[in-house]
Amino acid sequence: MRPVDKLIGAYVGFFTVIIVVRGVSEDLMQLWLLTAHALIAVLFFAFTKLKSQHRTGRIIHDLYPLLLLPAFYAELGMTSLLSGIEATFERDAVVQGWEATVFGGQISYYWIRQFPSVFWSGILHLAYVLYYPIIVIGPVFLVARGVSDKGRKVLLATMIAFIACYVVFALYPVAGPNYAFEHPTGPVREVWSARLVYWLLSHGSAFGTAFPSSHVAATVAATAALWQVWRGLALVVLMPTVLLVVGTVYCQMHYGIDAAVGIALGIGAGVVGVRIRA
Repeated sequence: MRPVDKLIGAYVGFFTVIIVVRGVSEDLMQLWLLTAHALIAVLFFAFTKLKSQHRTGRIIHDLYPLLLLPAFYAELGMTSLLSGIEATFERDAVVQGWEATVFGGQISYYWIRQFPSVFWSGILHLAYVLYYPIIVIGPVFLVARGVSDKGRKVLLATMIAFIACYVVFALYPVAGPNYAFEHPTGPVREVWSARLVYWLLSHGSAFGTAFPSSHVAATVAATAALWQVWRGLALVVLMPTVLLVVGTVYCQMHYGIDAAVGIALGIGAGVVGVRIRA
């Protein structure tokens, strides 16, 4: 098994325990989730049977973690609600205390209101959405170029960041400012990219996944890893990454402390992931 397989296998085992202990809202849904986890074990077994000439199978093995991320994220939302909405907002109060200590106030609430800018709101909400292509572009392009080992390193770094965040989400769900505070109003909220972000969140946001910011952690990890294996592509995604980090806070999607911890996790994952033989 590759390091990323072991990482995902360990996380699936961990979250299987969470599902059994905490449960989900419906017994049938719990059965489906546990079945899906069992199928991942079957997938790992299938990977051991791949022959060197099975190019399609090798590509799937190289990139499959990207396909699992939406499912992992969705099941976090299902189980976080069971920890109790009131308990989750109590944890928000704790994080808001950290926020006030570090930043002198609730920066995610006041920033966009004290410095409203339609231009920057449009740019930063768009950058928030660029999270999706940033985490995908490196591994896919590297595998397509025939340097799959480097693609696997970038993806491993990204997955280390994701899994670290997801474990915290499972154990310490925090709703985040998108749920804890009322949304901004006026032109900064009505710009097209802001409407897009809020539409995406209304259709696919998982409650309890704010601290630390997986958006920031995974994007920084992918960019940091790319910087070490493909500097040219890293330069392409560097500015969108910086704007995304700023946008998560300015656009009131994450507390400032969420982004700060996400940056630290991302840099650490980017450094460690590239140094592991993937």
